[in-house]
Amino acid sequence: MAKFRWDDYIEERKDIMLGKPVFKGTRLTVELVLKALGAGTTQDELLAEFPHLKPEHIRAAMLFAADVLTMDA
Repeated sequence: MAKFRWDDYIEERKDIMLGKPVFKGTRLTVELVLKALGAGTTQDELLAEFPHLKPEHIRAAMLFAADVLTMDA
């Protein structure tokens, strides 16, 4: 079984959302999703509010955040 990779779902491009990490093919930022989850929004609520968002995107966002936190470690 192939390992799940966040970079299959997330990209950073200077010409999209000022270079913030976004889900590929969208202008939806990883930051927005992570802040919503932290504020108590459920995964189901996010998926309902953003039709292009998939459960894999949310999983990728969490793995991305974990990797960013461990980059300097």
